[in-house]
Amino acid sequence: MKKDSLLVVLLIVLATNSFAQQDKLITHFMYDKMSLNPGETGIDEGICGVMMYRNQWDKVNGAPNSVLLNVEANMNRFFPGGIGISFYHDQIGFNRQNNVLLNYSYPLRINGVGTLGIGVGVGLMNFSMSPEWVPPTTLNDGTLPTAYSANNLDLNFGVYLKGAADYYVGLSSTHLSQSRFAGGLNVTTYDSKRHYYLMGGKTFRSIGPGDIETNLLLRTDLVKMSADINARYLWKDIAYGGLTYRTSDAIAIMLGYKPINNLTIGYSYDITINKLSSVSRGTHEIMVKYCYFLPPVPIQKSKHPRWL
Repeated sequence: MKKDSLLVVLLIVLATNSFAQQDKLITHFMYDKMSLNPGETGIDEGICGVMMYRNQWDKVNGAPNSVLLNVEANMNRFFPGGIGISFYHDQIGFNRQNNVLLNYSYPLRINGVGTLGIGVGVGLMNFSMSPEWVPPTTLNDGTLPTAYSANNLDLNFGVYLKGAADYYVGLSSTHLSQSRFAGGLNVTTYDSKRHYYLMGGKTFRSIGPGDIETNLLLRTDLVKMSADINARYLWKDIAYGGLTYRTSDAIAIMLGYKPINNLTIGYSYDITINKLSSVSRGTHEIMVKYCYFLPPVPIQKSKHPRWL
């Protein structure tokens, strides 16, 4: 068998009847905080939408392909808190996963420290398998997984502190419900494993004509752990460039540009440094973010002889 065919089989084995790390890997995770930590929902001003596409391990047959869409809004003008919706699609080999989550965060303002967001995400997770076996397999082989699709509850929880001194820190957990998905003639099962995240970052202002932003993300399912560490140079709020290191996986180059106000377009290329480096041509990721800011509430003024 070719190396890429062997990889497809390996991905199927890891995703079926296993508790391998399942959550997505995103190089631009600093633009994807809400889906990992609902406490961040709407903590910044405005209404913002983020879309990402990730082609992992380019040219490897059956490798992960992911699409992400986040929309969140600061609602403090109308009621305390922020709301948002997160959609995520992931395809690995024969497996398909879709997550839809509604998020809410309640802000607590701490004098001299910042704003603490306490958030929850409630939604639906769909997992499906559509095997396309090729000869010499037979339709009567009961040991092979068969096609099925199942839905179940998905829950996230997180706390997120936006510090007054240009820093942030967050702690969260995804898939709290640890749902089981079962189906197929041979009762194939897939279990969503609870994941834990610790994120943080700091921006150093006025370094030459721009700023330096640093970010850290730790993820674990209490079986495996990985970390992303990156630094970006933000040039005059117009463009950025930086590097990311992901433990035991990749080194990524990050570039971004703002063609117009409130619109950011980013790209990253991950250079694989693990055992897949011999077959992978790296990972491509595209990110688009747009924010809309509501105009300020008009000040009502009235003149009347009795009020002069």
